[in-house]
Amino acid sequence: MLSWYNGQRHTDDTLPIALDDPALLFGATVFTTLRIYHRLHDPRSHWRDHLQRLQTSLVALGWRSPDWSQVEQGAIYLADHYPVLRVTLFPDGRHWILGRSLPPDLDRWQQQGITAWVATWEDLGETQGYGGRSLPSHKTGNYLAPWLARQRAQQHQAQEAILVGLDDAWLETSTGNLWAWGAGCYWTPPISQGILPGLARSHLISSLKCQNIEIREEPWCAQVRSHLEAIAYCNSVVEVVPIGHVLSGADCRSYDPHHPGLGLLQEAIARPDPVDF
Repeated sequence: MLSWYNGQRHTDDTLPIALDDPALLFGATVFTTLRIYHRLHDPRSHWRDHLQRLQTSLVALGWRSPDWSQVEQGAIYLADHYPVLRVTLFPDGRHWILGRSLPPDLDRWQQQGITAWVATWEDLGETQGYGGRSLPSHKTGNYLAPWLARQRAQQHQAQEAILVGLDDAWLETSTGNLWAWGAGCYWTPPISQGILPGLARSHLISSLKCQNIEIREEPWCAQVRSHLEAIAYCNSVVEVVPIGHVLSGADCRSYDPHHPGLGLLQEAIARPDPVDF
C-alpha cells in the first residue's frame, strides 16, 4: 500500500506515530476525502475546495499549517495510483495522505439505490446526547458516532445510516449529506442543525441555483419527510446515491430511486463549477 507522510513516500502498512500522539489518543486530526477525476487538478476533483476546507479548520482550531507544497506533491503522486485520496492533517503541521479504491458496488448503488437505516441517538448509546458527529463544522479524526451508526446499519442489512437529532429530524447520513425531491422542489437539511457542510452539498446548491431551481434548506422533521418522493445522499467520492428504502424501527418506507429529480442531481454534481472552467 502506498501512502505519503510528512513529505515522504511510504510503501508499507505502518506509520511512525508516537504512543502519546493526540491523533491516536483523542482523534486530533482534520481530514478531507476527494475523488480524482483523471488528475488532481481536474476541475471535477475540486482540489482547491478541499484545500480551503483544511485551511479553514486549521485556522479555527489554532493548529499549525503543513508545508502545502509537500501536501500537493504527495497528492499528485498518489493521484496517479488511486481514484480516492484522504488528506489528513495533524495539530503540529504533519500531514498524511492515503489512497483507496472506489466502493466496489458504487455503480449498482447509483443505478438501483441503497437501503438506509435510521440511527437514533439511543441506538448509539446516548441517553442525553444526540446521534450527530463531533464538531460538525469540521471533518475531525473523531468520527466514532458516524462510524458506529454505519456499523449498526450494516447489521440491519443496510448500506448507510441516517443520523437523527433530538427533535427527530433527519440530519445527514454517516458519510454524506441528504437530498430529496418533493412538493415540486429540492430539500436538504440546513447547516444550522449541526451537520457537516459537505463540499458535494455546496457544489449541488451552487449548480442548482445557477439553473434557478428551488432548494429548501429546512429541518427534515416528520412533516417535511411526508412530502418527500425521492431521497439520496451525496459526498465527494460517491457523488449522488439514491436511497430506495429507509428502515426505521419495524417500519420500512420505499422511495423511487429512478425519480427524474435524482437524475438531475446526478447530472449537476458531475458538472464543474462555473469558476472552474
